[in-house]
Amino acid sequence: MIGGFGLCGIPENLLAALREKGVRDLTLIANNSGTDEHGIGPLIKNGQVKKMIMSYGGECKAFEERVLGGRLEVEWTPQGTLAERIRAGGAGIGGFFTPTGYGTLAAQGKETRVIDGKPFVLERPLIADFAFVKAWKGDRHGNLVYRKTSRNFNQVMATAGKIVVAEVEILVEPGDLDGDAVHSPGLFIDKIFQGHRYVKPIEKHTVRKREAAAR
Repeated sequence: MIGGFGLCGIPENLLAALREKGVRDLTLIANNSGTDEHGIGPLIKNGQVKKMIMSYGGECKAFEERVLGGRLEVEWTPQGTLAERIRAGGAGIGGFFTPTGYGTLAAQGKETRVIDGKPFVLERPLIADFAFVKAWKGDRHGNLVYRKTSRNFNQVMATAGKIVVAEVEILVEPGDLDGDAVHSPGLFIDKIFQGHRYVKPIEKHTVRKREAAAR
């Protein structure tokens, strides 16, 4: 599992380490494939990924080329369903019924059921051998605090990995974090380290002309 939303809150140092290590035949669970230059994209370009379980792949040309060329398997999952499958895995839930995807390709081969007159699809939980997450701040016991959009997927993935590795921008001593501000308790985190040289890229940098100041 690779945390983050788009290119926001991705574990940049851990992804770089995977790329440098050259590990191959990876099955990755992530919201998206990143871009050709950032996130999961460079791993895909290097041919290190054999399968993606994801919801969106539209910003990475290498992903598109490999999927259309039959060199990369994809399990498409609606975004909310993906998050809930991960949450279910972390919570020990055996599955759940959702109306999302009923009657579409996403429901092919899955159990369906009508509940209170409404059709639902059974979705299975997701658990990974490793979960790589990125937080803004953490202490040496593994307690983590995320910032804004970076909380998406990182928090649920921190519960659903057999081994959870967290990289943080700021590493503090135990007791320095406000307990009420902690999003992921250290109980879930196996390894933690302070990252460095963060790029924090933007997928699409869109700007508009500044409005003239009122006189």
